[in-house]
This record gives sequence, structure tokens and C-alpha cells, in this order.
Amino acid sequence: MVRFVHKEQPEITMDYVNMPEESARKDALKRCSGEDGGVTAAAPEKKLYRLVAVSFGLLCVLQAALNISLRLALYSSQSKTPEACKNLIEETDKLKEKLINFNHLFQQGWVYFHPSFYYISSTKKSWNDSREDCLQRGADLIVINSKEEQDFTRKFNKVMWIGLTDRETKGMWIWVDGTPLDKSYWGWFEPNNRGNEDCAESKNSWNDESCNSKRYWICESKWAY
Repeated sequence: MVRFVHKEQPEITMDYVNMPEESARKDALKRCSGEDGGVTAAAPEKKLYRLVAVSFGLLCVLQAALNISLRLALYSSQSKTPEACKNLIEETDKLKEKLINFNHLFQQGWVYFHPSFYYISSTKKSWNDSREDCLQRGADLIVINSKEEQDFTRKFNKVMWIGLTDRETKGMWIWVDGTPLDKSYWGWFEPNNRGNEDCAESKNSWNDESCNSKRYWICESKWAY
């Protein structure tokens, strides 16, 4: 999990990615070859540190779940066909790759909040440039789908661009993934569209702002497991 939102936070290395499932994979190969008889801060700062701990804990839980599932697959499988063995090994590799990708996102400073990863910028850019940064990271500006997700963004105590705009049709707010605005968290008398304000920013609530203004931003990357 390297640097986790704020650069002052502790670095978590890849040491724990030497995964026990590697031995399980070797067991699978051995069984397939017939050698073994067949297949078987203040308050906001404290909240951010809590997020680090929770995310790291989740990684550990996923690691444990992976190990258990591999052992069960190896020792409870009744099939002894080469095809079944091949499928088991491929599934093992896919699970390992997911965990490595999981760690890689942490290394880049992403935060996990179910069911997505989030990247919070440390610099300010326009809405367009912010979105371009997210796209280059294989993500997009955040699409807020729940009160829990909105509360999550408040923990960072920054005014940040979110993936909401009405540039296509004035007054019709659309998320960057093409979905229409369903649930909103606008501030009082917002959006008011003063001075061609076509992009949405969020802190404690939402505000419409000129897309050329410089703000922090938050990217979201969906991650299925």
C-alpha cells in the first residue's frame, strides 16, 4: 500500500506479496504430473489513518481467503482430469494477479472503499485536466452513488472535482459514465449556474463551478473480486 492518500502516511511494501498460494500452485502442478496421486490530524487525520488500516486489513483478508480457497480446491476436488487441473492452475494465477494489482494500486497512493479504489490528487487542475489525469490512470472522475460514498469523500476535507457536468445540456446533470443524476447532495441554492458553471465540485456538499477553475480531484477505479 505505499503512500496512501497523503504523502506523510507510512509506506507499505510488497514484502507480503510472497504469497503462500505459490506452494499451493506447486502442489497442483505436482498432482497434475501424477507424482502425488491426482488432483485435489486532528479528527480528519485519524479517519484517514483508519482508512489505511482498514484497507490493509482488507488486503490481508483477501490473502487469507485466497489461501483457503486454493487449499479447498486442491483437496476437495473429485476430478482427476488434466483439464480440471489446468483450470485450477489458471484460476490460481488469476487470483494472484488480482492481489498483485490490488497492491500496485496502493503503491500508487490509491484508497480502497468498497467496492472501488480512489485516488485523491495533491495538486489542482481544471475539470478537463483532472479527468484526463484519471483516464491516464485507467479510471475516471468519481461517480457518487450513495450517501456512504459521499460521506467517504468528506473525510479528505478538500474541495474536489467529481465526475458530474451539465455541459452537454444546460440543467441536465450527467455523470462521466453516462448515467443521469439520480441522488444528489447539492448545497443550499445549488446548482445556481452563475458565470457558466457547468462542472460539479464536492466538499461537504456539491457546488456547480466553472470547469476552468483549479481544484483538487478524485478518481474512481472499479475493482471486482
